[in-house]
Amino acid sequence: MAVFHQLGYLKVTNQITLYIVNASLPRQIIPILAGLSLLAITDIACPPPTIAQQPTLPNATPVRVRASNTNGTYTLGGGDNIRIDFFDLPQFSGSYQIPAGGVIQLPLIGSISIQGLTLEQANTAISNAYKPILKRPQVTLSLQATRPLNVWISGEVNRPGSYTIALNSGAGNAPSVQFPTLVQAVEKAQGVTQVADIRRVELRRRVGRVGQLQTTTFDLWQYLRTGNVPVDITLRDGDAIFVPTATAVNLAEARQIAISSFASPTNQARTVGVVGEVVRPGRYVVVGGDTSSGQGLPTVTRAIQLAGGLKPQADIRQVLVRRPTSGGTEKIFTVNLWQLLESGDVNQDTILQDGDSLVVLTATEINPAEISQIADASFSPAKIQVNVVGEIVRPGVVEVASNTTLNQALMAAGGFNSSRAKKSSVELIRLNFDGTVSRRMVEIDFAQGINEQNNPLVRSKDIIVVRRSTTAGVIDNINLILNPAAGILAVPSAGNAIISLLNNLGLIRLPR
Repeated sequence: MAVFHQLGYLKVTNQITLYIVNASLPRQIIPILAGLSLLAITDIACPPPTIAQQPTLPNATPVRVRASNTNGTYTLGGGDNIRIDFFDLPQFSGSYQIPAGGVIQLPLIGSISIQGLTLEQANTAISNAYKPILKRPQVTLSLQATRPLNVWISGEVNRPGSYTIALNSGAGNAPSVQFPTLVQAVEKAQGVTQVADIRRVELRRRVGRVGQLQTTTFDLWQYLRTGNVPVDITLRDGDAIFVPTATAVNLAEARQIAISSFASPTNQARTVGVVGEVVRPGRYVVVGGDTSSGQGLPTVTRAIQLAGGLKPQADIRQVLVRRPTSGGTEKIFTVNLWQLLESGDVNQDTILQDGDSLVVLTATEINPAEISQIADASFSPAKIQVNVVGEIVRPGVVEVASNTTLNQALMAAGGFNSSRAKKSSVELIRLNFDGTVSRRMVEIDFAQGINEQNNPLVRSKDIIVVRRSTTAGVIDNINLILNPAAGILAVPSAGNAIISLLNNLGLIRLPR
């Protein structure tokens, strides 16, 4: 009956009394109009079944979204809950859940598509659909509950892929919806990688019913530095986020990004490879943690520590970091650990990411003044073991600092046996990491500093052989001849006496 009231033909009182307000109607129309009015009264008395899209749960409390939170950009789609209210026509009003495809069924007009429309556009579309039936229809459309957002994240993030993000509701009698932000979506993808260009993060969105692609670029570096949030950083259903690869690696920025909320957690395990001039090359799992527990951040020096530390020949000014990108290529950059030691530049001790490889190069020239400083560093091994055998005071394995020279290793073993050792040279036997063994004679000069010819740096597992002098060899042979059963310990004085006698007679000349 309200329809005829809207059409201007009827007036209805509270007692459901019917008046013909248009007396100019032809007499033949009045009986028809009266019959239709009786049908309308019957409809009011016996309402039809609920429309399919109208929810039937009376205790449901949908979350109402304020217009200020949608900014006029939210587009309707399958899964949204809406409320349509007709002024003075409560029987037409109701709540609807938009099905997949965005087509809802409304009284009298039937199907209407509101897929991809904003609230204002959908309100206008519904009003226009009722204009042929109702006189000046007053329709109010509101969004009660939004569908979860499906967002695609790709590029330099740790876990690219598709994510479903639920919307959060605020507090109050008519709470608003808090749409997720771009940063929250990146965090859900376990953060950006260390080669991400966060100055050019792209947000790609389909707008309008035709789905025109709109791309917006956000500078998250400024957000990280200043805290200024971009104006429209909230997400909508179907958005795609792309984080590009940086053209170059800035160590200062990389460290700040690595400890931010939208990067991987620093206590997350990561597998890295360490090769070159380290004690135990290989692959290691680097786990960051609380610095009080001795773990600290998962940095370059932490990985080197796990590999046993640096060898004395390591070039700490050029440690290569090979980092994979999302495009399948590698970013290669260097860190200068000497700058870390000399000036405390922690940016050189960059935080690693999963899949990184460290290459510690061999130094072409070793500065003796820097050896002790490098040996005292946390990423150098505290001690190495060297085996000193032969005519030495305390033969056997000795533990020395990693920056120990050959002369220092001899002194650590007590020095030469003055009466038996050949003091002019020793043999240095080295077990190489490629499985080979190198042997060479080194001329001893205790006045020499560090140099490869006369006083090289020793390595872990080196063997130093101190041979006996010519005199000691002759004495040992005479002792063996005079008393082969007793051995060399039985008559050492007899052998010495014979050698002294021959020397005094001029028959032999002993080396001095």
